[in-house]
Amino acid sequence: MKSKKVVITGGPSTGKTVIIQHLEAIGHHCFHEIVRTMTLEAKKEGDPESFVSNPLTFVKDPFEFNQRILNGRMQQYSKSKSVKSSCVFFDRGIPDVLAYMDYFNQSYTLEFEEACTSRRYDKVLILPPWEKIYVSDNERLESFEEAIEIHDHLERTYIKYDYYPVRVPTGTVKDRISFILNELKESN
Repeated sequence: MKSKKVVITGGPSTGKTVIIQHLEAIGHHCFHEIVRTMTLEAKKEGDPESFVSNPLTFVKDPFEFNQRILNGRMQQYSKSKSVKSSCVFFDRGIPDVLAYMDYFNQSYTLEFEEACTSRRYDKVLILPPWEKIYVSDNERLESFEEAIEIHDHLERTYIKYDYYPVRVPTGTVKDRISFILNELKESN
């Protein structure tokens, strides 16, 4: 059985992690966001005075940091091929790496682009910025205005790689999960 690969993406604090946790709780296989752990590790090694919205300001080598994120997402993609389930969900996909690099005006090599073109997802669901639930914390460092800009970069990047992101409406977690599951039924 080939699993449908579904990305749940969006800017910071749009509810992605909560949705992934709920999908997992009802029996779906989910791959979790890897950046939060990496950001915490980088902050331990960096200068606490430099903690601003850009996590790249407190890593020694921003390109290497993004390379690790890319590799982690490619590993998740590879692991998803052996999952025996109708759907596999990803808290962010490979194109998210490029969207963030574009947002922070970083250049990337052809390897990053090839990772996006050679590893395709079946569906991309994007959660819009939602000020009502927006919270900044120790790993989520962006302001709400920056979150809107990141959302725009994510949407443009997925479109650039021939995806048609489906916008998940705001609402309760239950309503959003219902929307996602109905969207997947309709696309079969």
